[in-house]
Amino acid sequence: MLDAPSSRGEIVRLLSAVGAERSRLFARSSAIKRERVGNKVYFRGLLEYSNRCVKECLYCGIRGSNPRVHRYTMMEGEVMEAARYALAAGYASIVIQGGEIASPARTREITRLLERIGEATDNRLGITLSLGEQSRETLEEWKEAGARRYLLRVETSNPDLYARIHPRDARHDFERRLETLRHLRACGYQVGTGCMIGLPFQTLDDLAGDLLFFRDIDADMIGMGPYVEHADTPLYRHRGILLPPLARLHLSLGMIAVLRVMMKDINIVAATALQAIDKLGREKALMAGANILMPNITPVRYREDYLLYENKPCVDEAADQCKECLEARVRLAGDEIGRGEWGDSPHFALRTGKKEPADGGMTGKNQ
Repeated sequence: MLDAPSSRGEIVRLLSAVGAERSRLFARSSAIKRERVGNKVYFRGLLEYSNRCVKECLYCGIRGSNPRVHRYTMMEGEVMEAARYALAAGYASIVIQGGEIASPARTREITRLLERIGEATDNRLGITLSLGEQSRETLEEWKEAGARRYLLRVETSNPDLYARIHPRDARHDFERRLETLRHLRACGYQVGTGCMIGLPFQTLDDLAGDLLFFRDIDADMIGMGPYVEHADTPLYRHRGILLPPLARLHLSLGMIAVLRVMMKDINIVAATALQAIDKLGREKALMAGANILMPNITPVRYREDYLLYENKPCVDEAADQCKECLEARVRLAGDEIGRGEWGDSPHFALRTGKKEPADGGMTGKNQ
C-alpha cells in the first residue's frame, strides 16, 4: 500500500514516477477518493463577476495594465439570474470570482450581492468567493453576509519564485497573501488555496513544497492546474523554457493524485485549464482524485473578456450546454453528481465539528 509522502524527496519521487509506479499512485489516489469523499462530484456554478483588477501578475491575461482587455462588471440583475439558474440546475453552490480590488466600494458591492442572493434563494446556495486579498474586516463582513468558502490561490509557496512571477512592488506581497489565508481561517471560512503547475523557473522541489504547504496550513479545498501561457503577458517571453503542454498536464494529474494520498478528505477541483490542454483533462483529474467541477454560468457575452490564459474552453457555451457537457464528463469518469448538496469537504467537518445538513442546506441557513 502506498503511504502518504511526508518529505519533499518522497513527493518528488512520486511526481517523477512512470510506468507501473505511476499506475500504483493513481490506483491508490482513486481508491482513497472513493473511501474518504465518495464518488460524488459537486458542481460549483462559476460566475466571473468582474475582470477589473489592480494587480499586475506577470502570468495573467486580465492584469490591470493589459490594454487589450475590455473591462466589465456584471450587473446585479445578471448575478441574480445566474444564482437562480444554479439553484434550479441543482448545483447548490456558486463561486463569485473576480479580479483583485480592495476598496470600500467593492466591499459594499459584494456584501449587497451576498445578501440579495441569500434572500432570493432562501439561503439555499453555498457561496464561495474568490476575490483576492482583503482585510480581515472585509472578510468578516462577507462571511456574515452569507459567504461560506473562500479560494485564494498562492500560485506558488516559494517566495523566490513568487517574486519572479509578480512585479516587485507593494501590491504584490507574498507575506500579505499568507496573512489573508490566516484571516480566512480566523473568520471561519472553508479555506481554499492552490498553485500553478509548470511555471517558468519552477522545479519539482517547488511543487513538492506546495503540497507540503497545503498540508501544513490544513487547507479544506485546493484548486490547482497547469500553467497555460497568454501572449499578452510579460511571462510569455519565457515560453521557450516551458515544459510541453502535455507534460504540464501529466504533472498536474500527478499533483492531484499525490495530494489526494496526502490529504485524503479535502475537496480538490478538476481545473478548467486541464481541458485547455486535453479535451479529456477534467475527466482524467476526476479519476486521479478530484471531486469538484465548476460549470461556467457567466453570461456568454462576458466570457471572452475573462481570459486568464489562452485556449480557455467553454467560452461560447451557454450555461445549459456547459451543464450537459460536465454531466457527461462525470459519467465518463465513473462518478455521479451530488445534486442539491453543498459538498463541503469532510475535512472541514472534522476540523471544525460543523457538518453539512443532509439536504445540503436546501431548507436551512447558509452558515
